[in-house]
Amino acid sequence: MADARRSSRSDPRPLYVFAAAMALGFLALAARLWQLQIARGTEYREKLARQSVRRIRLPAPRGRIYDRRGGLLADNAPSYDLVLYLEELRRPGAWSNTLARVETTLAEVERRIGVPRQIGAAELRNHIRRRLPLPLTAWRNLDAMAVARWAEQASDLPGVELHEQPIRVYPAGADAAHMVGYVGRAEIAPESEMPFDYDLPEFAGRAGAELRHDARLRGEPGGRLVRVDASGFRHGDLGGRPPRPGEDILLSLDPAAQRALARALRGHSGAGVVLDPNTGEVLAAYSAPSFDPNEFVPQLSAERWTALSSDPARPLFNRAFGGAYPPGSTFKPITALAAQRAGVAASARFVCSGAIEVGGRPFHCWERAGHGPLDLTDALRVSCNVWFYRAALQSGPDPILQFAAELGLGRKTGVDADFEAAGRLPAEAGRARARAGWRDGDTCNLAIGQGALTATPLQMATVAAALANGGKLVRPRLLIGTRAPGAADFTRAPPEPPRDLGWPSAHLAPVREGMRRAVMAENGTARRARAAGVEMAGKTGTAEFGPPTARRHRGWFISFAPYDRPRYALAIVVDEAISGGLTAAPLAREVWEALFAAPGGEAGG
Repeated sequence: MADARRSSRSDPRPLYVFAAAMALGFLALAARLWQLQIARGTEYREKLARQSVRRIRLPAPRGRIYDRRGGLLADNAPSYDLVLYLEELRRPGAWSNTLARVETTLAEVERRIGVPRQIGAAELRNHIRRRLPLPLTAWRNLDAMAVARWAEQASDLPGVELHEQPIRVYPAGADAAHMVGYVGRAEIAPESEMPFDYDLPEFAGRAGAELRHDARLRGEPGGRLVRVDASGFRHGDLGGRPPRPGEDILLSLDPAAQRALARALRGHSGAGVVLDPNTGEVLAAYSAPSFDPNEFVPQLSAERWTALSSDPARPLFNRAFGGAYPPGSTFKPITALAAQRAGVAASARFVCSGAIEVGGRPFHCWERAGHGPLDLTDALRVSCNVWFYRAALQSGPDPILQFAAELGLGRKTGVDADFEAAGRLPAEAGRARARAGWRDGDTCNLAIGQGALTATPLQMATVAAALANGGKLVRPRLLIGTRAPGAADFTRAPPEPPRDLGWPSAHLAPVREGMRRAVMAENGTARRARAAGVEMAGKTGTAEFGPPTARRHRGWFISFAPYDRPRYALAIVVDEAISGGLTAAPLAREVWEALFAAPGGEAGG
């Protein structure tokens, strides 16, 4: 029996089995550790990093917009905001403890600075749920008094800091609103190469130059990495890439011309454009009524947007580039040039007895008593409808339509703006009109700028420019220079050479002389546009609109000055006018007086 017990104790096999089992266990553990740390270590480290690191998109400082004199049209000004760092206000236990601490802090800040918070409970909970690693902005754009109270009475509060954020400001306000435009909150597109977990507020152009040149102005965003804990609170910054600021842009607008045009049209419904007739640069463009783009910063209220967008006066609509209206008698210089090309001599004298009968109905002159016998020059001076009826009937409509098309009517000018209307030539009025056929009465309406013909103030300014520069069609432009971040000077782009329309000087001379007399002669229809000490040329126009039972008048005026060496071409249109001569021409005089009162008698250049 004793021998059997000794034999059992001396058998080493159970120890071997146990040792083998232990060795296999260690081998399995080592293999698993090798798999976790070596074979798939990179994968797991990336997963851990994705769980504990968040990428924040940093918007770039927006480029500034300048006028041709170096004045700011759109700038970045500091907005003083109060933000809360929730990780510094965190309390142990349930989320309600942290929320209670945040509410207590908000109430204390309110008491000390005397300004109510700009977030509610819903915004607070949404921030915690979706944007916890970011600071919570509770007050935006504090005024100087509130900032002073903060510095004196509340800067010692934990978890609260004063941040300076850039916001857009528009020094010219409503005077240049439609040209400069405004910004709104940007919609951030997904970025496949480096998706961001969070983005800070960024703005994008919504109208005007802000929209048209948004890609230049916005720059390139940067990014920052922050480490967060399992609850989502931030635990520190890991560095990042700074944003690249946007480019500055230089617009052709002249501040003196822009202010003068805005002042003249304020209180009216209408628009005006001032061009350099030699380069096509837009020196001024204004649409009335206007709006203040500063209201859109940092965000326009829903109530104010509803009021602006539903206003029947349409203050957001850019009439200068987008409003297309029958040009009335401002079209008569085109009829005169086209008729001469078709063989109607400028010296042809037609008798105006107050009306002619065409197709069994009378077509009246505005002077119902008649003007008597007139040639082209005097017909332009007194704006005689009958002379142009007869000239157009002799030439036919096709030369007039062709001439208008050569001048760019019926198509967009190509100005670098966010929106432009093409206007319309009668030949493009639609199939219903084509089926009805063209009548002599349509030719008479065309001759005096009525009927299906429409043009924008910008297009009529290019017409005035061509009459000023000897028959060259300019392409209007607003952007004349750009400046890269950090550069000292703007890189200027040369103007596009104007297209010579080939007008014979013998045809143009009597037209220009008739327009000169319209302004400078005592009995000219545009005499109310005359500015002291300046010789100029112009043409008034009055176009009817509205239902036949309640006809209203739209007043036009186009002009250029000085007469011998023109530097400006102007077009103005006003709704609810008495006539072009009584309503639009006096407004033009205000602009001319301001332009030639500028140092050196010159606003552009």
